[in-house]
Amino acid sequence: MNTAVNAPSEILVDCKSVWKVFGSRAPAAVKAISERGLSKKQVLQEFNCVVGVADATLQVRRGEIFCIMGLSGSGKSTLIRLLNRLIEPSVGQITVKGKEIAKLNAAELRDMRARNIGMVFQSVALLPHRTVLENAGFGLEVRGVAKEERNKVARAALEKVGLADWTGRYPPELSGGMQQRVGLARALAADPEIILMDEPFSALDPLIRRQLQDEFRQLTKSLGKSAVFITHDLEEAIRIGDRIAIMKDGVIVQIGTAEDIVTKPADDYVSDFVAGISRIHLVKAHSVMAPVSEFKSAQPHCDVNALPRTSPEADIGALIDLTTQSDHDAVAVVENGSVVGVVTIRGLLRGVAGKPAGELVVA
Repeated sequence: MNTAVNAPSEILVDCKSVWKVFGSRAPAAVKAISERGLSKKQVLQEFNCVVGVADATLQVRRGEIFCIMGLSGSGKSTLIRLLNRLIEPSVGQITVKGKEIAKLNAAELRDMRARNIGMVFQSVALLPHRTVLENAGFGLEVRGVAKEERNKVARAALEKVGLADWTGRYPPELSGGMQQRVGLARALAADPEIILMDEPFSALDPLIRRQLQDEFRQLTKSLGKSAVFITHDLEEAIRIGDRIAIMKDGVIVQIGTAEDIVTKPADDYVSDFVAGISRIHLVKAHSVMAPVSEFKSAQPHCDVNALPRTSPEADIGALIDLTTQSDHDAVAVVENGSVVGVVTIRGLLRGVAGKPAGELVVA
């Protein structure tokens, strides 16, 4: 299960109150939204404008995989295109590595895209008459890197994605999953700090998709990259992301770790999304444990120090295993050598149901 990015770290992407309204009367529509609180439907009726993204605020930290999830039309793909200025925001501020991208001139923007931001789309758009090696090095070729050097870098990137033996082949000879690997290698060859992924695996078979999800997360973490990953699949977001933003009608409804979203959904919309998600490997001990004092009060004759022990990050599955293998009906949660809480049978049941600890979680 993915671990949240809790420690303070450098913010690479900072998106503040960003709006994107499509239509000739967009400025008037944005003003009306701000002053009168118009809905997306009202904006369409009154101004004939479409709200793509509404008042979006988010931050992406160094080394973090940030997933943006939503159904078709939720605004997620529009938002990712705003992050590297493929489209211009109507209102708001986006900074990448401390630079406000709206203020960059054409040359500065090209340089930022070439050096700092890599992007992989669902449609990989490989050049069919160029080899895998040439496709992987295409971005470097555009930057004017000499052929020998770009081939060296492209080979290294292809090796990272498991295509070292396919450099001389052409895209039509590759499977869909292999083409996506070439697209990722092309992005990695430029050595960007930030990788933007717009539903790159959604058209693939489930088994290949799951394999690429795992490979992408492992590769991104091992290389120390940050990523913004767009998906309509909550299970994919949970599998890949450190944090998840859920969008609806252009609005970011909730941002949090997978555990936060499942145990503390912001509204009924999010609750419906997470209703079918298994909590076994998602909810952790720290979310369902009772305070030690509360446990001792309820079970004064039980020695906390005699209980099996685990860490605050142990998931429900691990807690169930510990409980079934023990003569005790509770597990001590230990951090820095001290017992910080106790998970009981009732706590486990709450965890399976996706509910955080209540006032009384002892059996």
